Amino acid sequence: MPEPRHAVVTGASSGIGAAITARLLDEGWRVTALCRTRPPTAPVAPRWIPADLSDTTGLPALLAEVGPVDAVVHAAGLQRSARLGALSADDGALMWSVHVQAAAVLLDALVGRIADGGRVVLIGSRTMTGVAGKSQYAATKAALAALARSWAAELAPRRITVNVVAPGPTDTPMLRDPGRSTTPPVLPPLGALVTPSDVAGLTAFLLGTEGGSITGQTLVMCGGASL
Repeated sequence: MPEPRHAVVTGASSGIGAAITARLLDEGWRVTALCRTRPPTAPVAPRWIPADLSDTTGLPALLAEVGPVDAVVHAAGLQRSARLGALSADDGALMWSVHVQAAAVLLDALVGRIADGGRVVLIGSRTMTGVAGKSQYAATKAALAALARSWAAELAPRRITVNVVAPGPTDTPMLRDPGRSTTPPVLPPLGALVTPSDVAGLTAFLLGTEGGSITGQTLVMCGGASL
């Protein structure tokens, strides 16, 4: 019997990361979860490696014990919002570390262990195109698209795909984070927030056999918010 496929998922303790982890476990994957708090364990528990991605200096050492990998999903994220004149350098640096630097360190450490034909998905945001009051957040999410296209070109000879899934307003704890209180969510034209399971479904598609011809792309799912 073949070994189950192995995915590394960041931000697996809540929101989109938890939904992706649950979906992959349901589909028979083995999941290594990188997050600060223990991820949900029912009905199947992922392997948990405690990690705070706001400081990536120790991340390569944490990943040293991770074996061969079939997929990497970087879902860890946070949002801090402010308009010009009230921007926080600390908030900007925090979001850059968690969204961008962590992605770079993660892939740099694991690239030699990703199986040929493997998959990489970065969870971005449709905000990457720019939204008033979210400039620092938008910039970090826009950077993910550049990383994905660059890595997709580098890894194409190994048939490893790299894509960004960019949700609009999604019903997660981050949506209610006081740090983004200056930019409350707006209901998309389709009349409902994106759900974490929606994002998990698209991510699972990209990680599956049918997603093998998609690489270097940003797939927006926003309930019409970008129309």
